[in-house]
Amino acid sequence: MKQYPTGSRSSAVWTLVVTSAAGFMAALDNLVVTTALPSIRADLGGSLADLEWTVNAYTLTFAVLLMTGAALGDRYGRRRLFIGGLALFTAASAAAALSPGIDELIIARAVQGVGAAVMMPLTLTLLIGAVPAARRGMALGVFGAVTGLAVASGPLIGGSLTEHLSWQWIFWLNVPVGAALLLLARLRLAESTAPGTRLDLIGTVLISGGLFGIVYALVSTPSHGWSDARVLIGLIAGGLLTGAFVLHGIKGKHPMLPMRLFSDRGFLGINIASLTMFLGMFGSIFLLAQYMQSIAGYSPTEAGLRMLPWTGMPMLVAPVAGLLTDRIGGRPVVFSGLALQAVGLAYFALVLAPEVSYAAQLPALIISGVGMALFFAPAANLLMSSVRPAEQGMASGANNALREVGGALGVAILSSVFSSQGGFESAQAFTDGTVPALWIGAAAVAVGAAATLLVPRGRTGAAQATAAHPAVATSSGQERVLV
Repeated sequence: MKQYPTGSRSSAVWTLVVTSAAGFMAALDNLVVTTALPSIRADLGGSLADLEWTVNAYTLTFAVLLMTGAALGDRYGRRRLFIGGLALFTAASAAAALSPGIDELIIARAVQGVGAAVMMPLTLTLLIGAVPAARRGMALGVFGAVTGLAVASGPLIGGSLTEHLSWQWIFWLNVPVGAALLLLARLRLAESTAPGTRLDLIGTVLISGGLFGIVYALVSTPSHGWSDARVLIGLIAGGLLTGAFVLHGIKGKHPMLPMRLFSDRGFLGINIASLTMFLGMFGSIFLLAQYMQSIAGYSPTEAGLRMLPWTGMPMLVAPVAGLLTDRIGGRPVVFSGLALQAVGLAYFALVLAPEVSYAAQLPALIISGVGMALFFAPAANLLMSSVRPAEQGMASGANNALREVGGALGVAILSSVFSSQGGFESAQAFTDGTVPALWIGAAAVAVGAAATLLVPRGRTGAAQATAAHPAVATSSGQERVLV
């Protein structure tokens, strides 16, 4: 089967297309179901808890298995595992669309999360390996634009498909796209592995159990509260297992995530920034999307369109952010993005009221959109440039896991603040609950901005890759340097 030479322009372009589209699907399915829940309940029935698990089942398996997916790709071949994860995700999407009941839908969503967890951390590794260092910022800019758009536009796409077709089309949409990507991946992507990688069974069990306990507790919090036994047990058990994973990463001979990576200021700073960015952004979008519909009275499509100055901005600004990263380094771009995102959320908190006009909200939407767009591409570049090429798979898996935990934590914390300060009883009660939650979200993102100051000045992907220069095995059996 013909494959384009690794490092060629054609290989880089096709790898960007395949990985960006796959990343879009995986990121989109985090929130795409939220606006379809009333229609799903009308067709399939189920309690409120059942409906919540159509969202949470995906989040749970996705977050838990991200690091395992990255480790398997490093060991057995990134292209091979990427194709396997994409095939599983596509098949599970068809099963979700065909689900005859709510239980079957929840199971299909869980399997979708498994497929996404295998393919998502490998998208960045495959992309970095195919794109020369001189063009890496632009490539990551495009990738970041597409992924950021997927994260933020999930409610719009889900609402539009549900309103104009049916909720099943949320999942049917993945099937033809997934089938086309499978063919392209087999034809265009080059294989790579991390030489000498061993599968860390102890680390896999510890981090999978730890993340399961933590994420299960967090996604259960909005329904059961922080004092519920299952939430407390999940947090305690998950925390203990994650702590054991950290010790294993310090003392183990071949850990799946060596803790020495966090001794690099850049790796530590960008992971803290990613965690807090997703905490503030996910939780805020979760509440503001409901505000647009429940208080402002917009349909799902109308609400999504009015949020486009925020959610659509990555398509315009993120490629520029990638170019700026190549020129001035990633730290100032990421810092500016997070600072603007924090200002945008704070602006929302200042102006939000039951009768506030859309014009009054527009500056907050634009500022938040530019901020989000400036974050994704440079953050990916800083992450991958903070480790050696052979460690990029594990770094991507760890960062994606932290983002998912941050998103779940954001929804849990901001929803708890909302419930304690307000509620759904009236427009005023909804606003009373949303405003303090937005201040918490803004503060979390501001912490992320401060964390970027840990990243060394002037660090770029090209500079770090040149300094690291270990080799990666390619499909031809040779080894090459990813610079």
